[in-house]
Amino acid sequence: MSFDLSSITSGKRLRAPRIIMLGVEKIGKSTFAASAPSPCCLPVKGEEGLDDIDVFKTPVCNSINDVFGWLYSLGRDTHSYETAVIDSSSTLEPLVWKHTCEKHGNVDSIEKVMGGYGKGYTEATEVWRQLTEILDALRAERNMASVIVGHVKIKRFDDPIGGSYDTFQWDIHEKAASLLYRWADAILFANTKIVVLTEDVGFNKEKKRGVGAFQDRHFLYTQKRPSHPGGGRGAFGRVPYEMDLNWDTWMAAVGAA
Repeated sequence: MSFDLSSITSGKRLRAPRIIMLGVEKIGKSTFAASAPSPCCLPVKGEEGLDDIDVFKTPVCNSINDVFGWLYSLGRDTHSYETAVIDSSSTLEPLVWKHTCEKHGNVDSIEKVMGGYGKGYTEATEVWRQLTEILDALRAERNMASVIVGHVKIKRFDDPIGGSYDTFQWDIHEKAASLLYRWADAILFANTKIVVLTEDVGFNKEKKRGVGAFQDRHFLYTQKRPSHPGGGRGAFGRVPYEMDLNWDTWMAAVGAA
C-alpha cells in the first residue's frame, strides 16, 4: 500500500449494510430478508423459512464449507445479486460446532474441544469470524449487502444496574452473538404487539393475560430495549424505534435519516 496523504478523503458514505434480522417464530424474518435488493439466499440444513418464498436460493447448505463455498462463488463469478442472505444462524451454529469438532480431533461434542472448559465455544467463534470476513469481502469488492437471519429465546438477564428481568436473546452461543452484534451495522427485531389485560378473579386476586393488539400486523423494532435486542450505527441507528415489518418501509426510514 502506498501511504499518500492526497488519498485521504472526507464526507459521509452509506455502504451496503450488514444486517442481523432476529425475531420470534413465524413472524416473517425470512420474508423480510428475501425482500432485500436482488437477494441470493443460502438456506441452511434444518431451516425451512425460504421454502414458500419465490426468491433465488442455493441448494440447502449441509455444512459450513457449503456456506463458504457459495459465498466464495458470489465473490468470484459474474452475477447481478446485491444481497447475500443466510437463513438461519440458528441452524448454522450446529454446523459450525461440527466443523470445530472435526478440526480438533473429531471429538463428539463442542464441550470436549481442546479439553473443554469452554474452549470449544471460543474456537467456534473463529469460524463465525471467518464468515464475517467473507461477507465483508463481498461488500468491499462487490458492494453486496448481507443479512443473517436468527431466532430468539427468552432468557433471564441479570442487569447489574436495573435488576433482573426476562428478555428475548439470540438463540446462538453468547460468544458468537457478541461477535456478530459488534460486526453488524443494523440489529433488527421482529415481533407482534401484545397488550396485557388484568382481570379480577375474586378474593382480591388478579389474573393477567396477553392478547394481540394488532392481529394482522407485524412490527420491526430497530433499537435495543430491556425486552429485546436492537441497534445500529450511523443512519441505521437514527431511524424510528417501531415500524411495520417491511423492507421498503425500513429503507425509506434509513434514507430519511
